[in-house]
Order: sequence, then structure tokens, then C-alpha cells
Amino acid sequence: MFCDWIRTLKFSDGYASNLDRCVDMKNASLHNMESHDCHVFMQHLLPMAFRDLLPNNVWKVLTELSQFFRDLCLSKVHMDDVVWLEKNIVEILCNLERVFPPAFFNVMEHLPVHLPHELKLGAPVQYHWMYDYER
Repeated sequence: MFCDWIRTLKFSDGYASNLDRCVDMKNASLHNMESHDCHVFMQHLLPMAFRDLLPNNVWKVLTELSQFFRDLCLSKVHMDDVVWLEKNIVEILCNLERVFPPAFFNVMEHLPVHLPHELKLGAPVQYHWMYDYER
């Protein structure tokens, strides 16, 4: 169901690439996604994609993680929001640990803990992430 849904998605020109080419129906997987497509998927499509496919507790924590990345990537960020992001990501990761098995976690799942601090140091992420050069 998920792969069929991804294949039917249409985006406005320039928003994201054609995700239909990334779907492998034979193996029911996604592959060869550009980094910007991964960010679009993580920030906007993840909550919609799994709404009816996962139990509510799993869907809720994935939605919170998606919202964290969306808030992190805003073009205007207030310091109060950054403090909230720093506190909230720890709780989100703890909830992820309650839902997913320990084998799911490696060092990359720890990375979001440091991203709000990077936001404080480097200003909004569009000034120090490299989307323009990757596309």
C-alpha cells in the first residue's frame, strides 16, 4: 500500500523529484532518493504515509520526529523555539526507543540531539546546509 501511494504522488515543479522512479515494487522498497527528496519525505510525507498503516503510538512518535525536523528547518527561528526543540528531542528519542527494537539504533539516531545547538551557532539551516549545491 505504501509503495502504491508513493507512486501516485505528484508534486509541483521544483518541489521534489519524481518519487515514482525511486519505488521498487518488486522488493517493496525505496532507493536512489536524492537528499532533498529524503528531507521532503521525512518532514512532510512521513506522517501522511503511515497514518493508516501503523499503530497509533508508533505513528505518533514518527510524526513528532517529523515535526521536529520541520521546525528545525524553518527560515525564521526564535530562541525560545530552539530551547523547546532541545528539550523535546530527548523525549522524542526516548519514545522512539520504546517503540523500536535496540537493533534499530546506531550513532545516527543520536545526531538530532545536537542539531538544535548547531541551529543556535549557525543560524537557520538554509544558511549552512548544502541543498542548492546538491541539486
